Amino acid sequence: MTNRREKWRIEQQRGRINKIAKRADAVSLFNILTGPELFEVVESHLPVHRERQFPPTVTLAMFINQVLDEDSSLQQAVNQWAVQMTAEGLTGISTNTGAYCRARQRLDVSLIKTLCQETGRLLHAAAEPEWCWRGRNVKLVDGTGLSMPDTVANQARYPQPSSQTEGVGFPHIRMVGVTCLATGGLLSAGLGRHAGKGQGELGLIRALDDVFEAGDVVLADALYCSHFMIAQLQAKGVDVICEQHGSRRTDFRRGQSLGVRDHLVEWRKPATRPAWMTPEQYAVVPPVLRLREVEVGGRILVTTLAEPGEVHKNELNSLYKQRWQVELDIRNIKTTMKMDVLRCKAPDAVEKEIWVHLLAYNLIRLLMAQAASNAGLVPREISFKHTVQLWTQWQSRCFGNPGGADISILFILIAQRTVGKRPGRREPRACKRRPKSSKWLKEPREQARQRLRDTGEVL
Repeated sequence: MTNRREKWRIEQQRGRINKIAKRADAVSLFNILTGPELFEVVESHLPVHRERQFPPTVTLAMFINQVLDEDSSLQQAVNQWAVQMTAEGLTGISTNTGAYCRARQRLDVSLIKTLCQETGRLLHAAAEPEWCWRGRNVKLVDGTGLSMPDTVANQARYPQPSSQTEGVGFPHIRMVGVTCLATGGLLSAGLGRHAGKGQGELGLIRALDDVFEAGDVVLADALYCSHFMIAQLQAKGVDVICEQHGSRRTDFRRGQSLGVRDHLVEWRKPATRPAWMTPEQYAVVPPVLRLREVEVGGRILVTTLAEPGEVHKNELNSLYKQRWQVELDIRNIKTTMKMDVLRCKAPDAVEKEIWVHLLAYNLIRLLMAQAASNAGLVPREISFKHTVQLWTQWQSRCFGNPGGADISILFILIAQRTVGKRPGRREPRACKRRPKSSKWLKEPREQARQRLRDTGEVL
């Protein structure tokens, strides 16, 4: 009896998903999520739920469109849904945002996170051979910081940096991501506090060890040029190319010479075990790493690709220059998709908001990869912002009208806009435009309000 009831429940849930999918446009993000590759993932993570105004699948689709929209407010998301439902002939539609907010709270973050990782995996697996470096998968690693509303709950989980005065700063969350060089897809991400044991970029990337597979090549900046980091990746059969850390001195008179400013050296395991590492983990780290150091393009690179006959140092330099792509990926997520400053006031909701942004990013990358494949381009040649703009316009015109437009036209439009080629680009991290001359708030806002009420003095 129990098995029969469970089968009936699954069939009912599957029917609801298909019913909603039929109402969606042929290339809507919801249609992508309910495609054959991701249907089982969506189904397995959906909780048992009754028919509501905003079921989980519709809520997730609205949330994704919300973070992609130029106006990412709750009211705009509900207004778009109300217009769509009215166009389909439904009556009595409310534009109140309360029901949608509660539906977002019910969304399971594990569903969103799993979908993000699965879309990244699909993108990575679908990369065409000519998009890869020597037929090998190249993965980019980097980290960044995000701020969020200054609430008690957010401060408790993600405290503000100690350099900021209490009550003046904002909670800060650290994010480390691994992206695919060929497609730009985000394979996985780790979230942590601004400071604390295991919360640094190296600590977060160690927790993403499953992302790396034998045969991969990892590009990273000087922060990741660590004995233990390289040893961990090398043990999995992963090659590494990173810039030399500033604290390590390179002397090309030592080691085995491979050419001009090119040699093999031995890095000995640090005698002191790091606090984050167990004695068992420390014991299995090789006592010596044999690595190649080269000076090329004005920088010193460290790599496990030790044979100069197989990989010339100029080729290493050309490949390492593409590490800049991860900086552009982060810019697309934080600036183009406006994730730099998060909106949610509770930490669980903040994490959910981050994963929805990352899922939306991957879905846009799926459209870019398909457009590039159709046009004979490389996905990195297509503009991310151009694709987001086209997608939002396409959805606003075609959503709710299945078969109303040929989706191949969308891919043609996406492929028309390519990004400029800027070899060797290195930009100063500085802004020319000066900030407004407003006074800085140097105390909690409520104190400033009280002083204004009592004395009329602003600061």
